[in-house]
Parts: sequence; C-alpha cells; structure tokens
Amino acid sequence: MNHSVVSEFVFLGLTNSWEIQLLLFVLSSVFYVASMSGNSLILLTVTMNPHLHSPMYFLLANLSFIDLGVSSVISPKMIYDLFRKRKVISFGGCITQIFFIHIIGGVEMVLLIAMAFDRYIAICKPLHYFTIMSRKKCILLVVAAWIIGLIHSIIQLVFVAKLPFCGPNIIDSFYCDFPRFIKLACTDTYRLEFMVAANSGFISLGSFFILIVSYVFILITVQKHSSGSSSKALSTLSTHVMVVILFFGPCIFVYIWPHPTSHLDKFLAVFDAVLTPFFNSIIYTFRNKEMKVAMRKLCSHFIIYRRIS
Repeated sequence: MNHSVVSEFVFLGLTNSWEIQLLLFVLSSVFYVASMSGNSLILLTVTMNPHLHSPMYFLLANLSFIDLGVSSVISPKMIYDLFRKRKVISFGGCITQIFFIHIIGGVEMVLLIAMAFDRYIAICKPLHYFTIMSRKKCILLVVAAWIIGLIHSIIQLVFVAKLPFCGPNIIDSFYCDFPRFIKLACTDTYRLEFMVAANSGFISLGSFFILIVSYVFILITVQKHSSGSSSKALSTLSTHVMVVILFFGPCIFVYIWPHPTSHLDKFLAVFDAVLTPFFNSIIYTFRNKEMKVAMRKLCSHFIIYRRIS
C-alpha cells in the first residue's frame, strides 16, 4: 500500500534566465516539430512504398514510431513549463511519465539490437538473408521488443509505486525519472537505487557493449569483401552506429555515473528527449539514397494530389 501524502511534484526546470528560456523555447519547439515531422514522414514513406517493404525498413519504421513516442513523452511538457513560474506534475502524472520513458527506452534498446542482427545477416550471410529475416520473424522481434520494454518498466514501477512520499516534493529537473524521484522517498532507498542502476544502467551498458562488439565483427567481415553491395552495407552500418551512440551515450551516463551533476544531467536529458529523435530521422534520411528517392516520390505524389483536388 502506498502511504504517500505528496500529491504533486515541483520541477525546478532548466534555468531561471529569461533569455536562455526563450532560446530553449525556440530551439526545443523547432526540433520537436522537425522530429515529429521527420519520423512521421519516414513511417509514412516505408508504409506507402512497396520497394521499402524489407526487414531493414520494417525495423526502421518501428524505430521511427518509437522516436515519435520519445519526443512526445517529455518535450511537450518541457516546452509548456519553460515560462511557468510554478512547474508542477501530479503524483500519477509523474508515475505515468516514468512508465512511458522506460517502456519506450526498453523497446528502442531491443530494436537497435534487432537492427544490428539484421545488418549482421545481410552482410555475413547475404544468401540466407530473406530466409532468416522473414516477415514473421521481424514481427516477432518487434513484439518481443514491446514485451521486454513493458517488463523492464513494470519491474521498477512495482517497487517505486509503493514508496512513501511524505516530505520534500521538489525535483531538480524538468521531467520525472527514477534517480531523482526515488531520492524524495521517506525511507532508505539505497537498495532500490542500486536495482534501478542495475536494471537501467548496466543493461544499457551491456547492450551497448554487445552492439559495439557485433559492429566490429561485421566491420571485419565487410573488409574481406570489395563488392559494391558490401560498400552499401558499410554505409548503412555506419548509420546504425551513429544512432546507437546517440541513444546509449546519455542513458549510460544518467544511470551509471556515480556523481551526476545537475546541469550536465539536464543537458543530456534535453539531448536525449529533443535532439536524438530529430538526429535519428536526419541520419536515416540523408545517409540513405533509397529513402531519399522514396520520400521525393511520396512528396511529389502528395503535391500532384493537392493540385488535382
């Protein structure tokens, strides 16, 4: 049973400087709209173009869908709160935000591993690619990603939701997450903090290490070939590596770094919530010729349709 008497939490926000708030408002709004538009366009392009109905683009479309969630969980409230003197969130709202942050993070983590596996099969076993990466197996990978993300989030929330909150309700951040949320509980949370670090931090670090090792192995395989298809595969591989670094870098720091500083913590959170989904859409668009061509066709068809109607 939850013995909390705290009904809401107060965010200290990003900064008290009006000039910096204005700058953050403009930049965050622009990147949020661009991220939502870019990832929606990727999702629509892959869905509408039959030439992109391959395992790689199926997983990419799912990643773009997740990035839409990443942008929506934190950014809108952060932008809304920038000029508010009292930045508050209800207890239930805080729990809900934590739930979605971790389910989305868990799903994206598994999707990135699935995409690495897809590249491994495409480069190391090209003749068996469509047999191994069948439509059914791709769907199973996505379903598994959502199940793992759900379990990852619920396991932590089961313990956190029962914590008593009876005193301070000020969070030195602009969103709710486990590390700062747990510290406000009116009880000893050392074991719980360790569990959160193990669940989120070490899983992130372990997954990142597995991905980097797998990419190094794929790179060695690519170097043994000199064909055009291998060069194309290498270009796609470098795109995946950039996305992996963008996703795992802030996660590992936030959950594992023993003495996090407030300002750096906030910067990484803004980067992860606002910039990473935007950069993902840009990286996959501008470094992929097939995607660029498909997007141009979709946009031209849309323009023609608008003129006719």
